[in-house]
Amino acid sequence: MLKLRPVNQLRLVYLRGLSGQPLAQSQWNNGADEEYTAQPVYPEIRNLTYKARKQRNAADWHEEIRQVPTVEEKLIKINMPRYYGYKVVEFNDAKIPYNALPITQHYTRTVLEKAQQGAKTENKAPEKAGADDAVFKAVREDVIEALEFAHDYSEHLDKQPNAAPLDVVAHERQLTQIIVEQLNRVLLQALSADYAHLNEVEVDYNPRHEAFWAVGGVDPPKNVVKSKKGQKWQEDAANDPVDRLVQYTGAPYLSLRHRHQLAPWKTPAESESVELSKQIPRFKHDARTLGYSTKHQHATNVPGYWPSVNGQNFGLLSFQSRAHLQLRPTSYGERDLLEALDALAIKSSYAWLLAQANYNGFNTYNELTYPLNTQTVITNGREWSFYDYQLNTLLVHGDNVDRNPRVNFCRGTEPLPLYAEISPKGKCVDFNDVVLRQLINMYANVPSVRRSTQEEQPYVASHISTYDSAEQREFIAKTVKHLASNRPRHLELPETYMWEKLYKIDNNTRAMEAKRRFFELDVNPWRRTLDQHDKEYVPRALRPGPKRNEGRRKPTYYP
Repeated sequence: MLKLRPVNQLRLVYLRGLSGQPLAQSQWNNGADEEYTAQPVYPEIRNLTYKARKQRNAADWHEEIRQVPTVEEKLIKINMPRYYGYKVVEFNDAKIPYNALPITQHYTRTVLEKAQQGAKTENKAPEKAGADDAVFKAVREDVIEALEFAHDYSEHLDKQPNAAPLDVVAHERQLTQIIVEQLNRVLLQALSADYAHLNEVEVDYNPRHEAFWAVGGVDPPKNVVKSKKGQKWQEDAANDPVDRLVQYTGAPYLSLRHRHQLAPWKTPAESESVELSKQIPRFKHDARTLGYSTKHQHATNVPGYWPSVNGQNFGLLSFQSRAHLQLRPTSYGERDLLEALDALAIKSSYAWLLAQANYNGFNTYNELTYPLNTQTVITNGREWSFYDYQLNTLLVHGDNVDRNPRVNFCRGTEPLPLYAEISPKGKCVDFNDVVLRQLINMYANVPSVRRSTQEEQPYVASHISTYDSAEQREFIAKTVKHLASNRPRHLELPETYMWEKLYKIDNNTRAMEAKRRFFELDVNPWRRTLDQHDKEYVPRALRPGPKRNEGRRKPTYYP
């Protein structure tokens, strides 16, 4: 048996010995049983390289986010490192460059499965025997009437004397918005009697869908490579892949939410997921090479509502626009048009589910403990594409692009026509029953997965409503909404003027001039954290206490 003393006890003994205080036997042994071990126990040997220390610091920060007790404070915590926001790749639902499907699959870690036209999906609710034909016939007549009314109303709006002329994209969005709203009204009224879950859905019109996440496995920009090569301790890692931050912003025509979630339709084994992950394209180039733009903003995650507004936290169905595809050059070809629809379905579904996951305590750095599912429809009123999406993982940053065994799944159909045209007399021509049945199946898909609050939100310990301080509750709620608004700061980001770069940075020609600018004082504005600002001033009449000398500034409650 080896008699070993833990390192922390040896340090305690040494410090107490220096102080001259006598040490009792219990202080030396700290329990006889803990003093002897069957095998030698050595302290952990840590890798002290820069890359290893950076990975440990990132892991510690991710753990800090996980330990934050409330959803609102988690949303604030992610934004704490950047006062002026992050530099993000701008994803949205109105811009899909040429050949955008590979980068979309890489950035969302999604495997795409295309179904044959008219094929039925596996997870749809079974139709009720006897009443299905009668219900379908009743719905069919109402849907045709709704389509004819939508076209008449759209023409009526165009003929208004004060109506502004619309371009082709705006006109299609106007018509499709009316069609989607009318069909949603008809289907909810007709199917609610047979499918009780439709009585409980929350309908959002033109909701705000936003999501933020980090993607790894991207080639570093030239300025990063040049910066690392200029320092010996980083030059070996100059060409290592880096993470790119992505911010999605979208506004579908309409979305439906429910308090229960849809059942998963694909549960592959880990070995199968690993093989499927190899099918995901790797897009290592900068997203700007395809035409995506970058901007600076705070990380926002909004699934169409504020945290804990009600219990309808799971997406059931969303209707996306394809109006912008009218501006797509015909030289891209039909295949790229279909891939653009797939890319839109993937990123809109992934972003909506990711935002919902954030409201349940997960985020791009803290993995899901259960899958999330939703359904997506992309339409222009006449052509309809149907998709199912299953979110299994959120870890796409860093080495997870290679090591994460989980993948997300998307399956969908090619565009199908609901009708051929509306005749000059306002009648619907060549109505397609197959498309209507597919749409009915999506509404009839019953959210059947129910979990306890602890299972649904394992990383959420409390809610801000349980805090005793009203001032703290108000501060947290106000900060979350201010970050989500992405309003510019009242003081703009410091700028380096061209003459300063020429005469002060590139060439030291003004050595005798007083150094007052931020780059002369070795201050990096981008490193300013969210809590580095002057606190709100409290007027003397509103300060607590009889002397009113304390409490000149309001306290802050950043996580």
